[in-house]
Amino acid sequence: MQKYHTPKRILLKLSGEALQWKQGYGIDPEFLAYIAEKVVHLIKMQKLEVAIVIGGGNIFRGIQLERGWFDRVTGDQMGMMATIINWLAIGEAIEEAGVDVRVMSAIPTHRVAEDFIRRRALRHMEKGRVVVCVGGTGNPYATTDSAAVLRALELECDAVVKATKVDGIYDKDPHEHTDAVHYEILSLEEALHKNLRIMDQAAIALAHDENMPIFVCRIEDIHLIGTDEIIGTYVHTRHHNQKTSD
Repeated sequence: MQKYHTPKRILLKLSGEALQWKQGYGIDPEFLAYIAEKVVHLIKMQKLEVAIVIGGGNIFRGIQLERGWFDRVTGDQMGMMATIINWLAIGEAIEEAGVDVRVMSAIPTHRVAEDFIRRRALRHMEKGRVVVCVGGTGNPYATTDSAAVLRALELECDAVVKATKVDGIYDKDPHEHTDAVHYEILSLEEALHKNLRIMDQAAIALAHDENMPIFVCRIEDIHLIGTDEIIGTYVHTRHHNQKTSD
């Protein structure tokens, strides 16, 4: 990412499923300590300002209930609550690792989180605190991918960093196809046209319209963000045929 853009403030998007880590369900304490160390490294060593949006898929996905007699709105509200459970775990781990955390929720949960207020969130980040944004967008029919792009725009982030199981975007699943081609740079137009499913289409469309770059990399490599060592895919509204520096 360094060779295309030197970030100062990022929005880190973590899936709820990532918290399952090796145990395959719920929240793996080993992962919490692991990811917390990497986030603290970004702040203390890389001097980045960091916000996090985390999903709730390790606990519940709202769309699951559409298969039964629940409606989608109820399901999505349950999914929003799942993200709050996840922050309680990851926020505690980051603070244990040495950096203050402020959690800000899109839905009122005053006993455990502040309301999301943009100016307050910006002040927290400027003071070196991690801002964990939970509750999605606060609305049904919107995924945490869309929430990540929305919060990145509101918080004037330089990029959304989506941490995944693979080192970027491929034209097909590299775990199943040995001839899968890795993209180093992509335009958001291509991502939409090829339906590469970096994020859901609504999130990609918003990123495209508002010129918000997305960087996709392995979870294991997020401590390398802002260096030349990181491997991933840089997705922008236009191709960067030449290396640039900011």
